Amino acid sequence: MTREEILNKVNEVFHEVFDDDSIEVTETTTAKDIEDWDSLMHITLVSEIENAFGFKFMMKDVVGMKNVGEMLDIIAQNI
Repeated sequence: MTREEILNKVNEVFHEVFDDDSIEVTETTTAKDIEDWDSLMHITLVSEIENAFGFKFMMKDVVGMKNVGEMLDIIAQNI
């Protein structure tokens, strides 16, 4: 799976989790860029990403992610 394909799938998950098809995440997107992205939504997002890609994040990765690009790095390493 290419990085672009991963990003497209991540965008689909964001649309589902936030119930907003207008969200378009990029590698530099952070929680500050999406109004409803709080700690509870972060956990939901992580869980849905895990389901979509079939792997589990390590806790250190979950708390250390600074942006979507870092999330893509972790996904790419685990699929």
